[in-house]
Amino acid sequence: MMEISVCIGTACHLKGSYNVIAAFQQMIEESKLNDRVCVKAAFCMGKCESDGVCVKIGDGESKSVATASVKHYFNTYVVPVFSK
Repeated sequence: MMEISVCIGTACHLKGSYNVIAAFQQMIEESKLNDRVCVKAAFCMGKCESDGVCVKIGDGESKSVATASVKHYFNTYVVPVFSK
C-alpha cells in the first residue's frame, strides 16, 4: 500500500493542508486506487519555509505541494506506479 503523508502542522495547515488532503482523497477515489493508496496526516517534516504543504510518499523526500499543484503531483508520482 502506498502511503501519502501530508503535513498538518501549523505552517502547512495555514497553507491549505486539509484542501490538499481532500484533493488527494478525491483523486484516489476517481482513479479507483482506494485499496492501493492511502493518505495520512503527519506533523512537521522540517520544510516549513516551503511555499506549499509538505507531502511525501512512504519514506521518500518531501515535496512542496500547493492546492493548485496536487493533480500534477498525483499524476507525476502516484499514477505511474500503478500504470505498469
